[in-house]
Amino acid sequence: MVVDDPIPYQATALAKREALRAKRWTEDPEAKCYLPGVPRATYMPFPFQIVQGTNKIMMVYEFAAAVRVINTDNVPESPVDTWMGHSAGRWEGQTLVVDVTSLNGLAWFDRAGNFQSDSLHVVERYTPRSPDALEYEARIEDPKLYTRPWTIRMPLYRRLGKDFRLGEVKCVEFLEGLLYGGLRKKTTR
Repeated sequence: MVVDDPIPYQATALAKREALRAKRWTEDPEAKCYLPGVPRATYMPFPFQIVQGTNKIMMVYEFAAAVRVINTDNVPESPVDTWMGHSAGRWEGQTLVVDVTSLNGLAWFDRAGNFQSDSLHVVERYTPRSPDALEYEARIEDPKLYTRPWTIRMPLYRRLGKDFRLGEVKCVEFLEGLLYGGLRKKTTR
């Protein structure tokens, strides 16, 4: 997933990540039912739907009924930072390139405590590989946390099913811990 492993944290940011990792079961914003942010919403284990219009592309996520609008026309910058940010898209051949700014810096990339700041800038690339698969790439820049930009890459597959529909995952805060907490592997750290 991370192309140029490991994530190039600055020393102070790495220390913070380790502190967050230790508290991940209670501090992860996604476990608290906040929106997952970008790029995490794309690789969570919940499906999403892409709806393409003339000047807008809408990403509709099953998790928490989140919606993100990708503007392919000229729109002003976002007046406020949000969990899902401000997305401006353009086409480079068959690839949709999405420039994501105005993220509030409160989301995490994963349950391991990898976090972001309010200076996060993400450039996503969605490239068709077949009728049922996209190559997804996200270049992450955050000069407050990382020594250099880094990239994640993975395939995204279409859900195939005659009557497949997006469901609504209504998040219940800390439900995962309540259901599976006793089954977690005990660590000695």
